[in-house]
Amino acid sequence: MTLDEICAKVGGTVAVPVEGAAAESVYVGDLLSDVMGHAGDACALVTIQNHLNTIAVCTLVGCSVVVICHARPVPPDMAEGAAREGVAIVTTPMSQYEAALALSSLPPSKH
Repeated sequence: MTLDEICAKVGGTVAVPVEGAAAESVYVGDLLSDVMGHAGDACALVTIQNHLNTIAVCTLVGCSVVVICHARPVPPDMAEGAAREGVAIVTTPMSQYEAALALSSLPPSKH
């Protein structure tokens, strides 16, 4: 699913665009150690964690898109890190559950 398709499905806004960003699966989680242990490559991470550590974890596991829920703002250091590492960010007013349902056409991420 392309970044634009993800954005449309969650009624969101692209906060950090990355050319060619796409997701083949979805993982939902706010505990970053859990994300590290279970999220897989080329997934979209649905979370409320709007800080630079989220990007570091995505880089470790190969997550290509982060969907930040509840319209939480993307801090400048997170946006800069995401752009540098090639991780796209979408913000949405939806909850994690609503965003997961909106992206349910993608399979769950497997590590």
